[in-house]
Amino acid sequence: MKVLIVLTSHDALGDTGRKTGFWLEELAAPYYRFLEAGAQLVLASPEGGQPPLDPKSNEPRFQTDLTRRFEADPEATGALARTVRLDSVAAGDFDAVFYPGGHGPLWDLADDPVSARLIETTLRSGRPVALVCHAPGVLRHVVEEDGSPLVAGRRVTGFANSEEEAVQLTDIVPFLVEDELVGLGGVYSQADDWQPYVLRDGLLITGQNPASSGPAADALVALLKEGGA
Repeated sequence: MKVLIVLTSHDALGDTGRKTGFWLEELAAPYYRFLEAGAQLVLASPEGGQPPLDPKSNEPRFQTDLTRRFEADPEATGALARTVRLDSVAAGDFDAVFYPGGHGPLWDLADDPVSARLIETTLRSGRPVALVCHAPGVLRHVVEEDGSPLVAGRRVTGFANSEEEAVQLTDIVPFLVEDELVGLGGVYSQADDWQPYVLRDGLLITGQNPASSGPAADALVALLKEGGA
């Protein structure tokens, strides 16, 4: 079982002067879920190298046992420091693809044609893709073979408008994940703010927020085992 984890390379939170990037829990929890399932992991990002960490995600109130484990794990931090360039990977080399969130993906991966092709190729080859929190926004330009939006008619979730409002970034982000998914014809639903919530629609798995990242990884592993990957 070989899983590609795709991270953002974007570190600027709009014009605020603050930093953003990927959300640590959304990498750490799936990272260890996949390792425990025996997966081989490759980390990638648009620019390669060290992806930017959203500094808020490493504040004490957002740390978990798994984020602390990740930061103390030289193999994990070494893999993070050496992500491969996204345009250097071949979808056919992986059994599944996983996208952690954080606000960064809304600025780069959401409009990245390389990322869109990766998701399209993976799904069309019968392999699953999972995205959590803000990462479902990366689906905005992903299409079916007939050119229709991938999410149209699919059950999906992602960072809710109410959650974005709670962190006071509604007017900062380039688009709202919930609105984007709904606008593309997705059948969007959510749990209460900050509660774990994961949906599977065929080979597509989406999770609502940071608390959903571990459960989304579990759903991906279960799907891979169903398929015998």
